[in-house]
Amino acid sequence: MTAVTVSPKFQIVIPKDIRESMGLVSGQKVQVLTYRNRIELIPIKPMKEMKGFLTGIDTEVKRDKDRL
Repeated sequence: MTAVTVSPKFQIVIPKDIRESMGLVSGQKVQVLTYRNRIELIPIKPMKEMKGFLTGIDTEVKRDKDRL
C-alpha cells in the first residue's frame, strides 16, 4: 500500500506504478466516490474502449415454470 500526501490545494499525485497498471493518462477524467469512510477514484473510460467488454457474460435468467 502506498501513502500519498494531500497538498495545500487538496491535490494528490497518483503514484506511477498505479497510473501505469490502471492505464491512466494525463487529462483523463475519474469519478470520485466516498464509500464507508474512504475515497474511491474510478477511471471514466471512453465509449470506444467499452466496446465488447460484456462479451461472454452469462445472460441466462432463471424463471418460474409458469413464466415464459
